[in-house]
Amino acid sequence: MRIASNQYHATMNTALQTANAGLTRVMQQMASGERVMVSSDDTIATVRLARLTREEAALEQYRANVGALKTRLSANEAKLDSVKEDLTAMRDLLVWAADGANTAEDMKAMAGSLESLRDSLFFSFNSRNAEGKYLFSGTATDVATLTDTGGLPGSRYTQDPAVNTGTQDVAVGDGVAVAANIALKPLALDAFLNQLDDTADRLKNGSYTTATVSSMLVQVDKVLDDVAAQISVLGGRQNVIATLDDNHGAISLANRQAMIDLGQLDYAEAAVRLNGYTLAVQATQKAYAKVSSLSLFNVL
Repeated sequence: MRIASNQYHATMNTALQTANAGLTRVMQQMASGERVMVSSDDTIATVRLARLTREEAALEQYRANVGALKTRLSANEAKLDSVKEDLTAMRDLLVWAADGANTAEDMKAMAGSLESLRDSLFFSFNSRNAEGKYLFSGTATDVATLTDTGGLPGSRYTQDPAVNTGTQDVAVGDGVAVAANIALKPLALDAFLNQLDDTADRLKNGSYTTATVSSMLVQVDKVLDDVAAQISVLGGRQNVIATLDDNHGAISLANRQAMIDLGQLDYAEAAVRLNGYTLAVQATQKAYAKVSSLSLFNVL
């Protein structure tokens, strides 16, 4: 059987290219540590890796949301803790004011302290975040929770109708959202501050009665209880997202391990293939060189 020179050269070139291609591929795999370089390497593993990659990206976003949510909830809790402290101090003053043995000067001093606490509460209720958004206005974050009109005592504080009880939900899991804000509208803060303002004014000018102080004390207790309940709500939310974050971390770890198992190169097996392709290239080159040096004169 005769083999034309052109056919022989083409066959040898094809063999060399195939061996070199295999050698190049296995070297790329060993350099990257990845077994699946293209989809054709392992179609099933490719599909699984794509799914795991998408899930991992979603988990990373959820965990980023959880981190941001923790900061917002902590800020809200810190503000409400400050409000709680002011309300507690206010209650102590009102209990003291209910004592009939106080002098007019004592009552004026208490009125001054109540006014300071009133102003502190006003600023706390109108707290804003780093972006200038109001914390306690519901979804109307560009609207002040309370407004000081500068009017007469007992009627100077108002609340914009846009302030609402809407929640700013943040996605922290697949189908799971947690509110990032606390809406204080149900507490009727404008009415509360107006009554406090009127009480302080009456204590200052001596027109107060025992009923005035008792009524204010009842309202302080009510708001104090409501604020404490809101702090508990914030604590509950933080516990929920902490648990979710732990779960996300565990799932992410499992996903990364699965991605390693599916896509990581077995270096022992790759070394065997590398050796095989290297030998194939060397053998092909030697055979090509040997046969190419032959001619009909060698058999004469």
